[in-house]
Amino acid sequence: MRFMVMHKVDAAHEAGAPPPPRVIEQMGGFVQKLIADGVMLDGAGLHRSAMRARIEARGGTAKITKGPYRGSNELLQSFAMIEADSLDDAAAIVARAAATAGEVEVEVGKVVEPWDLGVAPEPEGISPRFLVLVKGDATSERGEAPVVQEKVMRALAEDHPIAPVTLAPSKKGARSKAGVDGKRTWTDGPFTEARELVGGYCIVELPTIDDVKKLADRYAEILGDNEIDVRVLGS
Repeated sequence: MRFMVMHKVDAAHEAGAPPPPRVIEQMGGFVQKLIADGVMLDGAGLHRSAMRARIEARGGTAKITKGPYRGSNELLQSFAMIEADSLDDAAAIVARAAATAGEVEVEVGKVVEPWDLGVAPEPEGISPRFLVLVKGDATSERGEAPVVQEKVMRALAEDHPIAPVTLAPSKKGARSKAGVDGKRTWTDGPFTEARELVGGYCIVELPTIDDVKKLADRYAEILGDNEIDVRVLGS
């Protein structure tokens, strides 16, 4: 089965602090092993909310709110990657697509690249990448056809090459949080709310969600106190 493991932002991330060298080194080694083992299929990190935009569409129009901002409805239904010249350009692209779909909320954020972390030189002629995060609603959470979200992706695909990924309802997922004592506990879905902004994700292929929880525990050990969600990918 395929799963998405998402870590949420923390105060240091939102303040714009770079990841500590220990995190960069350990996460790099962890990811490389997952790739070598054929477990990790994809992944990306996102910059802080000051480098993102939220698009709220209803009534045929779309409102763009640029960060920084706090999370609101951060329960994802689908996502895709696009290229754009800037955040303003990416937000305008997403706003046009969302306005045709109906009532929907979408977030767009700039992807953290290796050269942003100083671990690789920046290639010439590379367009910035942005992750488009389409939020879920009561319909998608019931497991019914996510009509509005699918309209957003179809509209995006008309002008941009994308490979959208959908998520199953949160009732099939799980969430890991650290308590005041630092001990982490897992709670199975459904999630009544998701208010923490996504800081990054990886897509993995493993037999069961229990296998993914073990992987996510190591992921969390490297990161620290970040909240982590595990979601099953839809068909």
